[in-house]
Amino acid sequence: MSETVAKTDKQNMESKKKAKFGEGMGSFLLAVLAILAFRWALFEPYVIPSGSMIPTLLIHDHILVNKFAYGLRVPFTKTWLFKNSEPKRGDVVVFRSVEDASYFMIKRIVGLPGDKIEVEPEGYLKINGERLPSKALNVTSDPASQAPYYRVSETDLGGAFSDFDFYEEDLGGVSHRTVLTKGAPRFFDRPVTVPEGQYFCMGDNRDNSKDSRYWGALPRENLLGKALFVWLSCDETLNFVPFLCNPLKLRWGRFFHALH
Repeated sequence: MSETVAKTDKQNMESKKKAKFGEGMGSFLLAVLAILAFRWALFEPYVIPSGSMIPTLLIHDHILVNKFAYGLRVPFTKTWLFKNSEPKRGDVVVFRSVEDASYFMIKRIVGLPGDKIEVEPEGYLKINGERLPSKALNVTSDPASQAPYYRVSETDLGGAFSDFDFYEEDLGGVSHRTVLTKGAPRFFDRPVTVPEGQYFCMGDNRDNSKDSRYWGALPRENLLGKALFVWLSCDETLNFVPFLCNPLKLRWGRFFHALH
């Protein structure tokens, strides 16, 4: 009798362990699915790898992207389940490269379908025959004094401040900063009309950006989302984990800096 009771108790304990293990695995899988769904449909973090969006974005800025901004698509495809709002001039967007779909890029939309885009020899941008309003900024040795969060170093730029011209540009009501390299050759000297369903994108670091001037207009289906803000930033990452910030090299002033 006692042996039977002992066996029953042991079986009950094993059943409880299996039940707890099953519950734990179920909770874990639900958590993983929730995270994947969150990243697929709503928000996803990205790290800025290059200086093509200086001064708006710096290398090693960690940004959050709203993937629901323009609609929702079938996972791992370019097929839209439904479309939300349309992209606007001035939006900073993350997208799949036109040349290599496995490569993600970030630029600013400057031209909408039907727009005629021109870049003058001096580097100024014209849309539909009108030069965008811009104001020159006197950036010499301390760009941080120009405006909050405007923190860019000569190391970021790859040259002395005196080698560059900084501007505040108004793009459809969106005020943002751009930088031009003094004396840089500019070969994009012909007006182009943006095709239907596509967008003309440029980096804010106008003379150091491979964008629509090189690979053409961006199809809407390549869009992944709209960049919202910088949530983390640093001057250096860890050598053994390149996408993690060095805690001793954080740019505290850029934390939660909204993008516009």
